[in-house]
Amino acid sequence: MSAAFRARTVRRTAAAAVTAALLLPLAACGNDDDSDSEKDGGGKDVSLTVLAASSLTDVFATAEKAYEKEHPGTKLTISAAGSQELAAQVRQGAPADVLVTADTKTMDGLKGETGEPTVIARNRLVIATREGNPDKIKGLKDLGDSKLKVVLADDTVPVGRYSKQVLDKQGVDVRPVSKEANVRSVLSKVELGEADAGIVYRTDAATAPGKVDAVEIPDGQNAVAAYPAATLKSSGHGEAAAAFVKWLSTPEAQKILRDAGFQKP
Repeated sequence: MSAAFRARTVRRTAAAAVTAALLLPLAACGNDDDSDSEKDGGGKDVSLTVLAASSLTDVFATAEKAYEKEHPGTKLTISAAGSQELAAQVRQGAPADVLVTADTKTMDGLKGETGEPTVIARNRLVIATREGNPDKIKGLKDLGDSKLKVVLADDTVPVGRYSKQVLDKQGVDVRPVSKEANVRSVLSKVELGEADAGIVYRTDAATAPGKVDAVEIPDGQNAVAAYPAATLKSSGHGEAAAAFVKWLSTPEAQKILRDAGFQKP
């Protein structure tokens, strides 16, 4: 064998070795991609963050369990706050998948950020008083008594706007001892005895039996709160988010909402 032939053979062998070395990582990457694709296509678990109005705190805890049982591949995380706080989070780009507010005004202000909203429930106001209603509050006009410590939600909060609406309609001047960031804070003030009364949703008063009394407000003097639900366009799980929003209108979900005192959409 000539020296020239041996040199050519060595060069060919080296080139083949280099080519093989370069192809191995690419093959490995291809296998990883196939594996990831199989996971995604095979029902990889999905975690959804749901931004929900404070008044939905308890009922959505029940809905969460029911949904996860029915959809074992989906994990829900419920983040509850005042609707105006939730809207601010969405505008700031907080990672989330679904939004449910306690009014259509807040939802309408986020049209560029959400899918088409669907009203899933309605609610009405009541006057929450200390247990036993020691001040004998009978209706909205009684809240104008300067001797009473009344707490309301801030006007930027849906329940605060509804409260102002019904009080103004009846010509009742209330000077609240505080204005709270959400309906649960209003309820808490009354529960703790820091206020004699406050205006909350009927469903919120129902979560504190033995702690507060609820004085009904006649329909003609009341306001009806609508709860729209929508997917967020920034969600990385659009299909799963849409499935949850759709589920909220199913008979099973509607029964959960009715049992908690919410009214039909």
